[in-house]
Amino acid sequence: MSSATTLRELHVPGTPLVVPNAWDAASARLVEEAGFAAVATSSNATAAVLGYDDGEYAPVDDVLAAAARIARSVSVPVTVDFERGYHLAPAELVERFVATGAVGLNLEDSDPATGRMIDAGVQEDFLAAVRAAAGDALVINARIDTFVRRAGTADEQLATALDRGNRYLAAGADCVYPIGVGDLDLICTLTTQIDGPVNVGYGQGVNSVADYAARGVARVSFGPMFQRHLYATFAGTVLPALTADRNPFTA
Repeated sequence: MSSATTLRELHVPGTPLVVPNAWDAASARLVEEAGFAAVATSSNATAAVLGYDDGEYAPVDDVLAAAARIARSVSVPVTVDFERGYHLAPAELVERFVATGAVGLNLEDSDPATGRMIDAGVQEDFLAAVRAAAGDALVINARIDTFVRRAGTADEQLATALDRGNRYLAAGADCVYPIGVGDLDLICTLTTQIDGPVNVGYGQGVNSVADYAARGVARVSFGPMFQRHLYATFAGTVLPALTADRNPFTA
């Protein structure tokens, strides 16, 4: 069984795949050693390590090299937040991405530079072209940005997310990710009316993995939250202790 097939089959509604988001080889190894079945990356966290802002500001060569280092460092499947593809044509995107050893990728449907939603038909065609180029070699997680971009009223955001979710799955996506959704009733509507696996973000821990499982979620991810939590401790506790000549390891 290929790593892509393994990753694809881990997306089970009601028994979600939990993918802590890593940002380098060391953090990826920690995720694997903790017993998780797959490793995800966060574009925001990876960009921070590379010295860039999120939003496709990091050079694509650097992003691909980072993905390759992570994939080499672990034996579990790796899925990468690849923003909107860094302006690569689908065939080149697939060729270069597959070479990293990662077997899954997120592709979002808003423009990282402007925040504007991409036309649904354009995104549908893009995902279909990526699927055609990849065959079964990649697990495509199609991000839906209507909620995080606040595209329309609350009712319009939901209607658009449902429409896009089903269109993206029909175009060849394996899973859809309506990012920015935390309300459990809304999540339940999404999982019951989208005809395929749904990924949600864990957020700040208001809801548990069990809460998401009970609503039919198939994947739970964390974005840059782990990195931000650790870096906040470093900046807010460890370094101030050191500047005050207190033991930073017991602060």
